[in-house]
Amino acid sequence: MSIQDKDLAIGQKTEQGLYDEAKKYMPGGVSRNVLYRQPHAHYVSRASGCYVTDINGVERVDFANNIASLIHGHAHPAIIDAVTQQLHRGTAYTVGTEVEIDYARLLCDRIPSFDKLRFVNSGTEAVMAMIKAARAYTGKPKIAKAEGGYHGSYDFAEVSQSASPATWGEIDAPSSVRHAKGTPQSVLDHVVIIPFNDIERSINILNKHKEDLACVLIDPVPHRIGNAPASQEFIQAMYDWTRANNALLCYDEVICFRVNYEGAQADYPVKPDLTSLGKIIGGGFPIGAFGGCAEVMNILDPGDAGFRFPLSGTFSANPISLTAGKVAMEMFDRKTVEKLNQTTQIAINQVLEAGKIADIPMCITGRGSMFKVHFREKAPVSYRDAYDYPDMKKAINVFLEHLYEKRIMIINSCTSVVSTAITQKEIDILSDAMLSGFRHIKPLLNG
Repeated sequence: MSIQDKDLAIGQKTEQGLYDEAKKYMPGGVSRNVLYRQPHAHYVSRASGCYVTDINGVERVDFANNIASLIHGHAHPAIIDAVTQQLHRGTAYTVGTEVEIDYARLLCDRIPSFDKLRFVNSGTEAVMAMIKAARAYTGKPKIAKAEGGYHGSYDFAEVSQSASPATWGEIDAPSSVRHAKGTPQSVLDHVVIIPFNDIERSINILNKHKEDLACVLIDPVPHRIGNAPASQEFIQAMYDWTRANNALLCYDEVICFRVNYEGAQADYPVKPDLTSLGKIIGGGFPIGAFGGCAEVMNILDPGDAGFRFPLSGTFSANPISLTAGKVAMEMFDRKTVEKLNQTTQIAINQVLEAGKIADIPMCITGRGSMFKVHFREKAPVSYRDAYDYPDMKKAINVFLEHLYEKRIMIINSCTSVVSTAITQKEIDILSDAMLSGFRHIKPLLNG
């Protein structure tokens, strides 16, 4: 059956029909909650560049890019060609591959804080292994993380990622809040929560646990904390505290690695001990990696006298993900990063202008090629600043649905991530749709 025939066959099905069938076999009819929506999920037929076509033949401009994982958009020919060649040679082996070495060298050469790295299968795995490495290296059990920070699905990493006014406690001593019901109390007891970008309170909290803290985990541009970048002073303070207290400074750059050629850490004067990566480094395929200084990473070396952290994974460093990722990162060179960030700034400027024309309260946060629209005058700098109360969440959902009807896809946090496939044409479509959306929800914001 040709691609055209398959598209025709898919087009004869309805989204409601597919969703009804999906619910028979998957909870909620989905494998990822981000895809859940009422009255039914939506289904793709094909995608290319920055456009996604659904089974109804409706084409949308993609500013979500599979939650920030497609830096070059969909189905880039160079990635397809490289992966196709590798598919004919095999997809996974119980033997090493040359591409594993080549790609590890590329990333270590690119990121100054990387002496060595390990590949895993997702951003969640990368953060999980990074935390375990910090514990193994320091011999200490606890971690500290910022309130509201999203770091994947590991029990310890997800503590307080969904804290609310009803659960988050006093700002001087934020509560460690379960994300999933049934999370053991012992997990909560081993995760120390600090207020993002609040140096004095964070240091006071860290000092109370200094004998037990293995690491401070920070996303320099945290998506779930309003895309508000960490201040220079906050990062410096966290670095200084970890130096003084036998702890590691760990960055989660699974999302924010895209903001600079060397990642978000290039914006700060200090180097983290360990960093987790994912999303764009897979070129559209599942991947994760974590790396850092040789002294810490060598605890994973089975042949080293300091070996204390065994780590394996059946599909870790599989040649399909590494081949795609290596091509993607080779194309994402310094010149391309700079051009993409300039393109994104044009988009930001046009969206801000649309906000002025609509005369609504709004601001934009973010860095590099990602930005988030907030329906408030002042840009947030912490999780509690950025928290959207029920009325605001309702307005945002109405806004997102309006954009979708206008054939624009953005992340459901009201965040846009720009791929290299985006041109001025698509930026104009985005800003026009956002202007329409701003006007559409203005009564909700003024109410």
